[in-house]
Amino acid sequence: MIERKQYTDWLLHHRDDQLIKVITGVRRSGKSTLFTLYQEILKKEGVQENQIIHLNFEDLRYYELRDFLRLNEYILERTNEKQNYYLFFDEIQNVTKFEEVVNSLNLQENIDIYVTGSNAFFMSGEFATLLTGRHADLEVLPLSFKEFQSQYSYLSLSDVYERYKHTAFPRLVSEESVQERNDYIRSTYNDIVLKDIVQRYKITEQDILERVLQFIASSVGSEVSINRINNFLKDEKVAKSNNTIERFVDAFVNGLIIYKVPRYNIKGRQLLQRLEKYYLVDLGFRELLLPLAGGDEGHILENIIYLELRRRYVNVYVGKNDKTEVDFVCIDHENHPVYYQVALQTLDEKVLERELRSLNEIDDMYPKYLLTLDIINKNANFNGIIKKNALDWLLEDEE
Repeated sequence: MIERKQYTDWLLHHRDDQLIKVITGVRRSGKSTLFTLYQEILKKEGVQENQIIHLNFEDLRYYELRDFLRLNEYILERTNEKQNYYLFFDEIQNVTKFEEVVNSLNLQENIDIYVTGSNAFFMSGEFATLLTGRHADLEVLPLSFKEFQSQYSYLSLSDVYERYKHTAFPRLVSEESVQERNDYIRSTYNDIVLKDIVQRYKITEQDILERVLQFIASSVGSEVSINRINNFLKDEKVAKSNNTIERFVDAFVNGLIIYKVPRYNIKGRQLLQRLEKYYLVDLGFRELLLPLAGGDEGHILENIIYLELRRRYVNVYVGKNDKTEVDFVCIDHENHPVYYQVALQTLDEKVLERELRSLNEIDDMYPKYLLTLDIINKNANFNGIIKKNALDWLLEDEE
């Protein structure tokens, strides 16, 4: 199994803290595997097998435990007050009144609880309101570039990157067959769209729903408005209301297949309410939806950088500064901004000047970075703006 240190470190940090740990993330991003990795760490630190109880409620062996009273009885029969216990509940939404048993068990100081649930249930917004006990949320993404590269140490970084651009789902890290990879991504996509989005939102026009996502996938890194999507549909001879289109977009965001990134007014230190940008949770969905589109290398790199920034910072926005725009404004754990500009290459002096301009016009002293795929002159300092090779940066430890 691939080590996922950022996530296991988070779990260890919250170990025995009386918080219910809620693990979220797109389907097949590795939530259940994370439980297994964490349990192995606990065992190495002296936790005994009987202190760990792991139940997956999609497994029919535990069908009777989908009744919350039986589940509560099952746990109480296997625990006592003399030692600590670690409870792992996968697909908890299958348990009737699951919140009753989770909240009750969390009252016991020697019980530490970790849960996952389906996207469809999380997107309803009901989950957090049902947990009266204090809880902490961890979002699990597909593999980072560093996690992915750990399986290909014998390849050059550029060769690893060429593979990584296709998909970062853990199951596909060593899959050589293009057909197998495409089938897996299609299956994952169908699970999200059919089981999570269509059922939850009761959508009957799946073809139009998919066209909306195709437009967003083709516009990664560009400003997108509901009107722009509507105009695209009209060109396709499809007429829908703006409210319907907005509902479809929200469904994809809630299904964790895309991320909506608000614009941030740098001078005013406030969020702007229109023209957000969107990024995909995995670039395999882009290839699936746009098989004939070809590579938009600049925006592919930008998508990858966005996901890594999401791992490293509290919040990530698109920056707006008067007439210029900064690709990303990140808010760190001390509530300070950090600025990132992303470019495929800047060997052309005019390109370099353009990419530096938006950062130079920011008049504060917070860190500013220019990330590129340049190999020649890949590291430099332009009056405090630090240029880095993007692949080297992706391999750095979390800041």
